[in-house]
Amino acid sequence: MTSADAKSFGASFEQLRAAQKNSTGAPLYSKLVNRPLGRVFAAAAHQFGLTPNAVTGISAAFTFAGIIVLAVAPLGVTTGLVVGVLLVLGYALDSADGQLARLRGGGSLDGEWLDHVVDSVKLATIHLAVLVAAYRSGAPQWFLWVPIAFAVAQNVYFFGMIATDLVLREHHARTAPGTPFAAPRFGQNSATLVSVVRITIDYGFLCVAFVLLGVPWLFGAIYTVMAVCMVGYTALAAIRWFRLVRSAS
Repeated sequence: MTSADAKSFGASFEQLRAAQKNSTGAPLYSKLVNRPLGRVFAAAAHQFGLTPNAVTGISAAFTFAGIIVLAVAPLGVTTGLVVGVLLVLGYALDSADGQLARLRGGGSLDGEWLDHVVDSVKLATIHLAVLVAAYRSGAPQWFLWVPIAFAVAQNVYFFGMIATDLVLREHHARTAPGTPFAAPRFGQNSATLVSVVRITIDYGFLCVAFVLLGVPWLFGAIYTVMAVCMVGYTALAAIRWFRLVRSAS
């Protein structure tokens, strides 16, 4: 580590807090818990000289360990706690890799690619693990359709968000070269309401919900509500994205 990079944990943490991303409309869990926790991990990773890609790998290890436990372990209080903790740590480290990249002076294309690929695998496999766990535990047949719908909606939302941003950036580069690109955001007046509403589709809140696996009916109810909200939110977002892309055509 060079002398320019040699910062104390406190200095790294304060620099990250001062340079945090715009959180307008971000889900409350991500805003109040995940990003601050990720900031701690990013500052610690900087002290150990870890790269953002290394942190992405550690994040993936925690996340997929939790998903595997969910799929193969007997459902109960202990399994719920283990899965919840692993997924919460994995998600916080997922926030830490981007914050670490900013602390080191900027991210890289390969880092962004790796982060998106890991996220896409995570968003598919976590719901497949719920499907396997539900089948093993003898859940009602109708419930087996819930993780399938959740997986489809969440992956469509993730891809739609990335594709819309990519298309709009390409359009901006052609029509206004040399000027900064501003991604469309919800208005400031609705930011708090959006943050509250998006709790129902927040991946971080889903991670915490797995702690309730030891109370199957309660977890099933929360998971089902989140799945329904994810389907509805994705449909509304897709309409908005299509209109934005069409207006840029």
